[in-house]
Amino acid sequence: MISRFAALACSVVSLALASPAPAQAPSGFPAKPVRFIIPFPGGGINDVLARVAAEKLQVKWGQPIIIENKTGAGGSIGADYAFQAEPDGYTLLVSAPGPLAINHSLYKQLSYRPEEFVPITVLGSVPNLITVRAELGVDTVAALVKLAKANPGKLTYGSQGVGSTPNLNAVMFMNMTGTSFVHVPYRGETLVVNDMLGGHVDMFFGNISPVLPHYRDGRFKVLAVADTARAPSIPNVPTTTEAGLPGFLSTAWFAVMGPPKLPDALAQRFAADFIEVLKMPDVAARYRAVGTEPVGSTPARTAVFLREEIARWREVIVKNNIQVE
Repeated sequence: MISRFAALACSVVSLALASPAPAQAPSGFPAKPVRFIIPFPGGGINDVLARVAAEKLQVKWGQPIIIENKTGAGGSIGADYAFQAEPDGYTLLVSAPGPLAINHSLYKQLSYRPEEFVPITVLGSVPNLITVRAELGVDTVAALVKLAKANPGKLTYGSQGVGSTPNLNAVMFMNMTGTSFVHVPYRGETLVVNDMLGGHVDMFFGNISPVLPHYRDGRFKVLAVADTARAPSIPNVPTTTEAGLPGFLSTAWFAVMGPPKLPDALAQRFAADFIEVLKMPDVAARYRAVGTEPVGSTPARTAVFLREEIARWREVIVKNNIQVE
């Protein structure tokens, strides 16, 4: 099975899995364009990774791949759209954890059933960070905690909404440090970053991709990497354990899923094709350029991994009584 994350994290190297055995898909498949449903706005890491893979797959398949961003309700609108699609292989969901491992613990009712999606593969894994705008004037996690305790309820953090990974990360941080921040929700991570650049939001507990260019130009400070190892793209930044916050671990991932009742032969075929693409040096380089380690997993291993992640996030949500109507 996929190496399980230790407290929501693991080394991305351990997620590099063997390709599945070839499967027999319908003759001539695909015979028309394939749609990738992205349940979050364009420009975010979810969107970027899907488009990079799509460029190669449409050449391999000889058919266009249409990227459709269907946003809202923490990714549930796009997920529901993909859930309702015909299980013929022409509509796939490419999603971050929210719609697949978080929302059914977060919402009292969902219009789709995450457990009925057919797992295909995990595209990539990316560490989450503790990031602040440079003007905040803190260089370490300890300094951030000290500033927050001196100014309770005054510092702000942005996320993609209640129940998003950055929101849950911030809640865990506050629980562990005894601090109190103000949550400012947005429709996408790009909007959070833009408002941080404008000085309207102080912090982001999200993934490395949208943060990296602004860290490099000095406008953001990354205080820690929420993983068990330092991130290769920012090797001078300590892990949360090294920064004095052991146990604060969070790694994002992006999975490809088929609608309910997608035939196993198609799921296996898709997984094999995605894995082939993820092994291409130029694809791997483009993933790593945005702080993502390409993964590639069999449908069976992806299913086990998803069950583990569902249980992990449910514990965080229930412990903190986080609910969305």
